[in-house]
Amino acid sequence: MPYRRFTRFLVASDGTRVAYHTHAGNAQEDEAESVLSSRPGVLLTNGIGTSENFWRHIVGDLEQDHRVVHWDYRGHGRSEVSARGDYALRVHVEDLERVTEQMMASGDGRPPHHVAFSMGVRVVLELYRRRPELVPAMTLIAGGPATPDPSAWFLKVPGGRGTVARSFQLLTPFVPLVAPVVHDLISSRLAYPFGRLTGLLRARAPRADIVELFKGLSRMDPRAFWMMMRGLMEAPPSWDVLPQVRVPTQLIAAKNDLMVPLREMEQLREGLPQAEWVLVEDAGHAGLVEAGTEIAEAVRTFRQACGVGPAYPTHAQ
Repeated sequence: MPYRRFTRFLVASDGTRVAYHTHAGNAQEDEAESVLSSRPGVLLTNGIGTSENFWRHIVGDLEQDHRVVHWDYRGHGRSEVSARGDYALRVHVEDLERVTEQMMASGDGRPPHHVAFSMGVRVVLELYRRRPELVPAMTLIAGGPATPDPSAWFLKVPGGRGTVARSFQLLTPFVPLVAPVVHDLISSRLAYPFGRLTGLLRARAPRADIVELFKGLSRMDPRAFWMMMRGLMEAPPSWDVLPQVRVPTQLIAAKNDLMVPLREMEQLREGLPQAEWVLVEDAGHAGLVEAGTEIAEAVRTFRQACGVGPAYPTHAQ
């Protein structure tokens, strides 16, 4: 990783150890935690299967004058697989709640600005439903209240979400059989060209970042990934949360996103008309690395406009 961070763990109610990582920036290791504790907090919530390098541009921009934390879903990164095999959406919301509270307890007591990507958008929206006082501001990137949303797919599925959810349930026993084939594909040199050929990756998607993503996916427990997808399909969408939102909100959409199409993000925009809208040109679902600098600058500008973050790193002033 191009940045320094230290890792801590908290224990969920079912005994699962969940990892969270605090980025040290230019602080010395022996004094990092005390130096960072007084800085404004930003908490990053991943998409499913996303490796931490997807955050490198935002981290690189904010870590010099913010306390930046990202955390790992169960079965991702350094977090354990779910102790009871539970990967329902509410479980990830509960984990995020605990990480947020821990971040507040070891910092200045104030809740962090939540920045979420893809699946993480639903997790943060559900945290807002559950504990709105823990979410003082939101940046929602390439994800919506129903992500993944079958109604937004290019090929429509008869019966929509219900059909997909039942399919996930029926196919679950076959995951161990299919997993080796999928593992071989994402571990091969064909993965990046396949992404480019299908349009999932834009030409400016850095190969090294995508290779790191595939490495992370290959290390994941396949059942954890599958059950998370199944949990997302079985959970009702979070559209009804939108009218409740009363905090500064920023929406960042990628114009060429095939996984979360622009029309899905525009629907989210209609539900949050007060939110700041940022449309990133020539970027797909991997926009965090394809247009990382642009997105990082947008996040900082939004924080400054909301009065919750400085304009420039302190060392540059």
